[in-house]
Amino acid sequence: HVQLVESGGGLVQPGGSLRLSCAASGFPFNTFTMNWYRQAPGKEREWVASITMTDGSYADSVTGRFTISRDNVNNMVYLQMNSLKPEDTAMYYCNTIRDAIDYWGQGTQVTVSS
Repeated sequence: HVQLVESGGGLVQPGGSLRLSCAASGFPFNTFTMNWYRQAPGKEREWVASITMTDGSYADSVTGRFTISRDNVNNMVYLQMNSLKPEDTAMYYCNTIRDAIDYWGQGTQVTVSS
């Protein structure tokens, strides 16, 4: 069965960096688009970034600051987050869709605060 496990969140000062990781299993990883979403308290979950087999795409709010990447040998997807802002504070989730079903990890908390 599909499993997604995020890690790498934490507390960081504004302007700092974090690298989130997502370990995937239970499906042919290298053929699936992988996504990162986030949800701040009191707000709806929003899309952050996606990566196909080769190309990344980003929400306007993170373009130029975040980079999504993948390791198809180790079934990992990453989100490098630079120049973090307080408004980036949220729970971050890894996601993929298989057979029209959304799969989510448990999330990793990112807090940007001085």
